[in-house]
Amino acid sequence: MADKKDPLLIKRYASRRLYNTETSDYVTLEDIAGFIREGRDVQIVDLKSGDDLTRQYLLQIIAEHESRGESVLPLGVLTDLVRSYTTDIQSVVPQFLAQSFDMLRQGQEQMMQNFGTQMPQIPGFEALQAQQEAFLKAMTGGMGKNWSTPKQDTPEGGEDLGEIKKQFAELQEKLSKLS
Repeated sequence: MADKKDPLLIKRYASRRLYNTETSDYVTLEDIAGFIREGRDVQIVDLKSGDDLTRQYLLQIIAEHESRGESVLPLGVLTDLVRSYTTDIQSVVPQFLAQSFDMLRQGQEQMMQNFGTQMPQIPGFEALQAQQEAFLKAMTGGMGKNWSTPKQDTPEGGEDLGEIKKQFAELQEKLSKLS
């Protein structure tokens, strides 16, 4: 398997199908969005011409999420982006956006470090911290690199949820037969 620091190479065939060269299978835009949420960089290239299509596909992923009502970009920001393509400010916008997102990531990482070092002696603090990390990860689309989700406790007695659901279904079936 390739080094996770290297971008995941996706090849686009003439049929417009996207091929994951690491796992040797076809992927969808949603799969690619998932790789990115997990912290993986991707590179999408046209098989025939070798052109880098990454930017085009990332914009398509954003457009699809926005069209489904998963709005992240305020209308004003979108309007300003469109304006930036038609003005002299165009050369400043990419650098500004990159620096803004870098600052956001650094701020999140610093906040999580500070949060982890404050008041660890409070009972239940670890569970609260895990919930906060999961919330921040969900709100930022997983931009934080090493965050973890809260660990789910198993019910007393060590039974798993699947077994409990099965027993509950059996009880419901018995009750329906009695009626």
